[in-house]
Amino acid sequence: MAEIADSGGGHGKGGKKRAKKQSTRVDMTPMVDLAFLLLTFFVLTSTFSKPKSMELSLPAEPPPNSPPPPEVKNGVTFLLTKDDRIFYYVGQFNAPGNPAGKPATELKETNFSPEGLHALLMEQNQWAVKEIERLAAQNKSKVLSDTTFKRMAVDATADNRAITVLIKTDDQATYRNAIDMLDELKICSVGKRVLGVDMMPQEFMLLQEKIK
Repeated sequence: MAEIADSGGGHGKGGKKRAKKQSTRVDMTPMVDLAFLLLTFFVLTSTFSKPKSMELSLPAEPPPNSPPPPEVKNGVTFLLTKDDRIFYYVGQFNAPGNPAGKPATELKETNFSPEGLHALLMEQNQWAVKEIERLAAQNKSKVLSDTTFKRMAVDATADNRAITVLIKTDDQATYRNAIDMLDELKICSVGKRVLGVDMMPQEFMLLQEKIK
């Protein structure tokens, strides 16, 4: 609070009455209390940023003498290696001279450009992308609520018609490339993604032939 101090007054020379001089002193204590109250209020009511997470499917170690895993349907396997290079193949891997007589798998190469990895994922996952776009249009027109839209969008990425992406790396691949790959999968609405699978010997041999 402000206080007014009276410095007194009196008569000057010639009998003239002088005006009283007054000085003010501002008490800052209430203002400091108010500042601390406001600071406490904003700290208690603020929402702190939450760390963002991404769901990953990490395969468990199979038990000894377990049967081979089932064939991956609508699958795309990416092999990451040095120099930011990405090789991939679509569907099940077929070794040369396999008993089923299927054509041997050949690796194709892409890159992290919009015309490379992004375009490839959008093409392979076009069913899920179109389904999510349809659901988003219904959500925008208030046909679907926000919670229903989110649930149905997640179900669409888990549908059998959506692709499954397997990411495999050799000992020369970088951590950054794996993160960039996961980011691109998120952008392209790929919900079924598996990381941490070791390359098969046949895959590794094909990869070594490509990067010679």
